[in-house]
Amino acid sequence: MKFESYRREYTAGGLTRDTLDASPLHQFEQWLEQAVNAGLSDPTAMSLATRDADGNLWQRIVLLKGISKGGFVFYTNYRSNKAKAIAADPRVSLLFPWNELDRQVIVAGVAEKMSMTESARYFLSRPRESQIAAWASRQSRPVPARAALEAEMSRLKAQFAAGEVPVPDFWGGFRIVPQRVEFWQGGEHRLHDRFVYTRVEEEGWAVEQLQP
Repeated sequence: MKFESYRREYTAGGLTRDTLDASPLHQFEQWLEQAVNAGLSDPTAMSLATRDADGNLWQRIVLLKGISKGGFVFYTNYRSNKAKAIAADPRVSLLFPWNELDRQVIVAGVAEKMSMTESARYFLSRPRESQIAAWASRQSRPVPARAALEAEMSRLKAQFAAGEVPVPDFWGGFRIVPQRVEFWQGGEHRLHDRFVYTRVEEEGWAVEQLQP
């Protein structure tokens, strides 16, 4: 396949300054609602980019689980590679690729751990099997075979058969507090519409249009 010849026009619609909300979080919520209503299969999926202690860059898909206290929230094992990278350098980037709508949102911000109370509240709302899976997986560590992971899952199901599944002390949330948020809307002939919000004070944002 000749990849250089694969292309399409972006015709889903334009983006103008007068249609933007003053807050990038409110603007994001509007776009996310439109992505959900459009029937996208994973509208809350986002690519999380980190840099570890050795300076290596890495990306992976995680799921947005809310917006609270001015930041984007996701949950993970605090012993995972992503959590270790955040501990080394809390500056991260998020990308929401809403390709079906010819849209993407790029976030640059700082990750902070959420409180135990916030994390526990979400953990207890998860399906029981997802709660047990959080205990079963030593996330990012090697495993000899899937059978070993399934055996650990079965063992923990028996262990937690009675009562609630306790919240692991190695599991919880991160909040990404944005410093810069870009909204990208594909345009015909590659004349895309790009607007970037940059934090200028604790509660204020400057907005600029960028060339495509």
